Amino acid sequence: MGKVAFVFPGQGSQKVGMGKAAYDAFEASRAVFAAADAALGDVSKLCFEGPEDQLTLTANTQPALVTTSIALLRALDATCDVAAGHSLGEYAAHVAAGTLAFEDAVRLVRKRGGYMQDAVPVGVGAMAAILKAERAIVEEVCAATPGVVEPVNFNAPGQIVIAGEAEAVAAASSALEAHKARAMKLPVSAPFHSSLMRPAEERLAVDLAAATFADPSFPVYVNVDAAPVTTGEAARDALVRQVSRAVHWDESIARMVADGVTLFVEIGQGAALTGMIKRIAPEAARANVQGPGDLEAARAAIANHRG
Repeated sequence: MGKVAFVFPGQGSQKVGMGKAAYDAFEASRAVFAAADAALGDVSKLCFEGPEDQLTLTANTQPALVTTSIALLRALDATCDVAAGHSLGEYAAHVAAGTLAFEDAVRLVRKRGGYMQDAVPVGVGAMAAILKAERAIVEEVCAATPGVVEPVNFNAPGQIVIAGEAEAVAAASSALEAHKARAMKLPVSAPFHSSLMRPAEERLAVDLAAATFADPSFPVYVNVDAAPVTTGEAARDALVRQVSRAVHWDESIARMVADGVTLFVEIGQGAALTGMIKRIAPEAARANVQGPGDLEAARAAIANHRG
């Protein structure tokens, strides 16, 4: 049978109450939230009760999402052949693979979120989702627009995110709408994955250099290269470069399918990745784990693919 991939969502999928059902149902999930609280403070309260305005602060969102994903992973208690994560989710993928200790991962993403927010003053940067546009058109328009605006998330066919200086993002959005695309400004506080994040990348590189990385127990497909890493040093390098470079999610999924993946299991809050994968690789099987009610179906799908 084919390979099984675990995939982990990134920022934007957060929701007050996430992880609470798993926490209530499973000791393994409670242990994850307890470890996050010990490392950073009251992560569990933020996930379960909010308030939403605090949960959506980047420095809080990032560790909260990683914690929720790993709590659900521990509840699932199943194995995969390969893994990947969308942006922030790459840290959860590395925890799953044993590349990073969970406590180190949540400390790193707390710093990552803070550095990303500090890199560009609120209001100076922006992001927009561009729908129904070909990649070549998006790249061409961004290159021709004055100021800093770049494609930063290649999520799925017809779904690309651009980021950069607010005025340049607005101008590129208007130009793309003239090409019959649809542009939607995103409710984010910084232009993530654009070159404006270089100061954040430089700061995070110091923390990543000091962190302990092991060789992953299975390949992790990284955003920046849409290719698997199999050593701790390669994983570290990819996480550094990821901060100010584009997320090649569509290519990552296509590469995983080419390498034999036939089942993708999204583990974490929301189902955004499942939707993207359906568009990128409609022939692949998909499962989603957001809470205790999803575990039986996910385990059955994994068992089926194990033959």
